[in-house]
Amino acid sequence: MDTKGELHIEAWGSGQAVVMVHGSLATAADEWHQQAPLAAEGYRLVAFDRRGYGRSPAAEGEDYLRDADDIAELVGDGAHVVAHSYGGLGAVVAAAQRPEAIHSLALLEPPAFTTAGDDDDANRLVDGVRSIWNEDASDRAWLERFLGAVGTDPASLPPGFLDEVAPMVPVVRRGRPVWDQELPVAALRSASFPKLVVSGGHSDGFDAVCDALAARIDAARAEVAGAGHEIQFTGPPLNGALLDLWRSAGR
Repeated sequence: MDTKGELHIEAWGSGQAVVMVHGSLATAADEWHQQAPLAAEGYRLVAFDRRGYGRSPAAEGEDYLRDADDIAELVGDGAHVVAHSYGGLGAVVAAAQRPEAIHSLALLEPPAFTTAGDDDDANRLVDGVRSIWNEDASDRAWLERFLGAVGTDPASLPPGFLDEVAPMVPVVRRGRPVWDQELPVAALRSASFPKLVVSGGHSDGFDAVCDALAARIDAARAEVAGAGHEIQFTGPPLNGALLDLWRSAGR
């Protein structure tokens, strides 16, 4: 299935490919601008708008299984994959589908809630997000509640940000839920490429989810303290970890 012509892609640099998958309420250009300097290290960064976002085809709701098909094609003959939040679920499924084409996999606070079992902190996080999902509220009010549940303080965001992303809220609210379907963690655990799971040091629930996922897929574990959920916006601390991961794949 040829999807490349349908998706809007932002690309920087030349060299070994890195497919970058944004999370909810974002676009490729918005989410990965702090990683653009990595192109100077000999990489071609390929960041695409997921379906329902930006200039890619419209969608009633985001769907990580559909994202997985797009990612599996975008990696081509081989690429590193970096994915944030909801985008990480599609990356996990794609990497399990095409492990031979994945050079490395970096996951930034993916909501891999089914991996955490009975951990109390993880369950509180899941319950908080799930309770908001079907609330009867305006998109703006729902957005503020949702961001708070995943660990982003709305008051800390730039002026005008909430108004800018509020039109994206229906894509999230109508998306494929993240708390029921098991992820293909066994297939990832047996894959030989290096993996990294990163948290932002702001949520006991996300820490627990990231710990559990890393253990189940045999991944390295890192924390960018104080980053919050939007780990990619820290720039250098994350970029250094990504460079180490990418270079380790060639050793």
